[in-house]
Amino acid sequence: MKYKILVSLLFISSVLVSCQDKKADNNSNTIVVKESSAGLQFNQDVNTMLKKQLEYGKPSFDNPYQYSEKDLEVTIPILNQLLLDNGYKVISNEEFNTKIKQIFSRIIDQKSSNKFLYVNFIDKCDRALNYVPNNAENNGVFVVKNQNFITDLYPLPTIIEYQKTYAETAQEENTASKNYKDASGNEVKKYLWKDVSNLKEQKKKNIQTLIARNLYLFNDNKAQYKWLVLNDPYFMESLVKTFGYTQDADLLKWVVERTKFNKKDPSDYGKLFWIKDCNEGIRLHVNTFKELQKLYLPNDSSENRFILNNIKEYLEYLENNENAESKTLTETDKVKIMANLVYFAEQYKYDSSYKDGTRMMGRLRFFLGDSSRDILQKNNYFGLPKFKEWWDNADYDEYFVEECEYNGTCGPDNQPMNITEWRKKHPKK
Repeated sequence: MKYKILVSLLFISSVLVSCQDKKADNNSNTIVVKESSAGLQFNQDVNTMLKKQLEYGKPSFDNPYQYSEKDLEVTIPILNQLLLDNGYKVISNEEFNTKIKQIFSRIIDQKSSNKFLYVNFIDKCDRALNYVPNNAENNGVFVVKNQNFITDLYPLPTIIEYQKTYAETAQEENTASKNYKDASGNEVKKYLWKDVSNLKEQKKKNIQTLIARNLYLFNDNKAQYKWLVLNDPYFMESLVKTFGYTQDADLLKWVVERTKFNKKDPSDYGKLFWIKDCNEGIRLHVNTFKELQKLYLPNDSSENRFILNNIKEYLEYLENNENAESKTLTETDKVKIMANLVYFAEQYKYDSSYKDGTRMMGRLRFFLGDSSRDILQKNNYFGLPKFKEWWDNADYDEYFVEECEYNGTCGPDNQPMNITEWRKKHPKK
């Protein structure tokens, strides 16, 4: 592929929160957690694990606590009761399995003795059970089989009022040392859970998140949507960009409108359009193209007027063989992605109300070398109905973008030929 950029293109900075989000009413930022019996009744298994967690204190780099499956197990009855008391309707195993596959592309094996699946948000293809609470280096959720909900791994002090139900154990924490000696004999400071200043707020947020995620994903409770996009944006955006879940139109629209091409993180824009599955195949997001078609309107003054410019910049990034995608995609997959992007954009060339001058198909013709063109033909232009017609019509656009944007010297004293002049020298075959 040929590639040489001599002129800079329009740069659109990424907008973290859409204007729509900013206008959200005050109620959308609050989930009222109902009174629950969860965690109020003394349980010896919980007490034993709580003692252990309180003894270590809040984990830190110098004072790591090795969480295990047991740490998760003791929280499940508590979390399950919290959900039930707040209106969660447990769906059937069959329906839950279907949802997990649709949303996270994971298959639940009911014959497996494992009680949990771990969905890794950092590396979606890593299926190992990761018993570490979410932090800067770890992020994921556990799928709880048979009880049919998802949850983070929560330390007990962040989901129960342990000072009330487990007062005796809490009293032991009050007299616990704030220092300990590590394996090397060095004295290390401990951060006791009782001294965490915002522990009450953490607990509230954890419970709100648990309820909102499960009601939204598995009970189709759309009332939770606004709270989640305002308070749990990483999770919501990851559903689309990491796992390719595009079936929720409101969620997809929110992700699309807050995602612009960013030269500092160019791969991120591509996550709107395609995903590489763990079987190494790629999956194109048809729903994204449908959503963009709704958003891209003539004479629009909003940020959406830059949609084609964003696609153009991503296309140029994708064409460069030095990018990360070129190291992981086959040439066929790469051409397929580029062809679909261009096919979407090229439709606006043929609608005079848009006054489109991106010359996207001509740009693709300029980018693709012989082997990539062969791939287009051998794959029948990937089944895109008008692609061949538009490709053949874009020969002048290929000349124009090469002459004026990439390898040429267009300027006041060196104007390109107009299409009539050029066609005389290059008649249609």
